[in-house]
Amino acid sequence: MSNWRPSASFDTLRLRARLLAQTRAFFQARDVWEVETPLLSQAATPDPHIHSFVVSTPAGAKARYLHSSPEFPMKRLLAAGSGSIYQICKVFREGEAGRRHNPEFSLLEWYRTGFDHHALMDEVDMLVRELVGGRLLLTDTQFFSYQEALKRFAGLDPLNADIDALQDCARRYNVYVPALGDDRDAWLDLLMSHVVEPALPRDCPVFIYDYPASQAALARIRGGLAERFELYINGMELANGFHELADADEQRRRFEAENQRRTQAGLPVMPLDERLLAALAQGLPDCAGVALGLDRLLMLITGQADIAAVLFFDSERA
Repeated sequence: MSNWRPSASFDTLRLRARLLAQTRAFFQARDVWEVETPLLSQAATPDPHIHSFVVSTPAGAKARYLHSSPEFPMKRLLAAGSGSIYQICKVFREGEAGRRHNPEFSLLEWYRTGFDHHALMDEVDMLVRELVGGRLLLTDTQFFSYQEALKRFAGLDPLNADIDALQDCARRYNVYVPALGDDRDAWLDLLMSHVVEPALPRDCPVFIYDYPASQAALARIRGGLAERFELYINGMELANGFHELADADEQRRRFEAENQRRTQAGLPVMPLDERLLAALAQGLPDCAGVALGLDRLLMLITGQADIAAVLFFDSERA
């Protein structure tokens, strides 16, 4: 076979090793300790946009899923009293392949007790700047609320626009997709990915925060807005963070609503993580958490357009 060699150059892979060492030093200096949680789980995320790998099990045995994020077991550690923690691990998402996606990729996820999403944005900014160092010149970080970003770069108020206004905006930018129907969040996602992201300022970290409540995911809602954020550099999403929801009943409602959307989309229903829900019921400390894609960050630093160029072996060589 001709593709037995690594996907990336050894210079890139050595740089990858240095970035991992820098990351560990960053958290050690802040008394955030490294943890390891299982890759295999009896539960999976019900998020209809994420497809988990199912691992073959003996007949009659419970299915096992490769995790798409270490979030659920890390929150169990937080509820048990761990304090601030981080993890560097492989995560798995079926069907995600492309220039910026590999079905198996590296994620840095961390949780800071006593932080809200604004404090965590500042720490994410510090880490990214430290890892980038002099390898990429970054100007001052910019922050936009979700509402500000859509107003500035798409000419639309996302919190007050109706479906017709969203569709008209999509037509104006030639990204209209009739199949989206009256799914308001789907139209907002389309405008964000095809209109806003390409127009974001270049050569600087850009944080977008305070999303619509309908896009809260695992974040708290305050004042009708979800306390979450995303980080972009040069139009590429690098991180997704939350001021973490601690209400077990609300979390169960959100999980069940996501499974209902899976059913409507013809997707299999995912088993809920009852251990996570029990941990939340016991009490999650006030905290904020974030997941940062290490492969994408390395793509940014090295100027690579394809994720395979920063991996030891991409999925085609695995």
